[in-house]
Amino acid sequence: MSGTMDEQSARAELCDVYRRLEQAGLSPGNAGNVSVHLGADMLISPTGADGATVRPEDIVRTSLDGEALSAGIPSSEWAIHAEIYKAGLGRAVIHAHPDHCVALSCLRQPIPAFHYAVATFGGKQVPCAPYAAFGTRALARGVVDTLKGYSACLMANHGMVCCAETLPRALAKAAQLETLARQYCIARHSGPIVMLDETEMETVLARYRDYGTRRLSAD
Repeated sequence: MSGTMDEQSARAELCDVYRRLEQAGLSPGNAGNVSVHLGADMLISPTGADGATVRPEDIVRTSLDGEALSAGIPSSEWAIHAEIYKAGLGRAVIHAHPDHCVALSCLRQPIPAFHYAVATFGGKQVPCAPYAAFGTRALARGVVDTLKGYSACLMANHGMVCCAETLPRALAKAAQLETLARQYCIARHSGPIVMLDETEMETVLARYRDYGTRRLSAD
């Protein structure tokens, strides 16, 4: 769960993050879903949720096997969230369809090392999970297999997913991923991209390991 909040506080935070996801343009057409791990279960946004009207009581408590434990119908993508929690990849998950992530997902290619900030998601690229029909366990398994070692990925012909230890961090990752996707699209249409090489990305990854914990050396 996000921090050490109780269930009611977590429900309120989920509603707030869901609204912010829509307001930031990261979830057009109410296409996104958000969740937090709660004990042995999870709290997840309901299917067809609208950020303008969603209430804490609308959030659905769901087992990691998909059984609704409170009123409402969980998001159709509940299995993605559940499988991420089962794999221990995070405590908060956001799945969304922001424009540039969707556009790049249709190429079925990773976002490569065109910018050093790609490394903030765990590696030398942002990978792309294989295509499977929405709401299926096959899609959830493909996403989890792709996420291992990363905190976000594209989903082929679909969108993106990211995970973190808290909902605010997951939201920040979603916004950063869409920013990088937009910048990569601009670069692709501006001319040949000069990618960072393996050595350069290894240096970036090493520096990120200490980022935010101590002052980085300028050498």
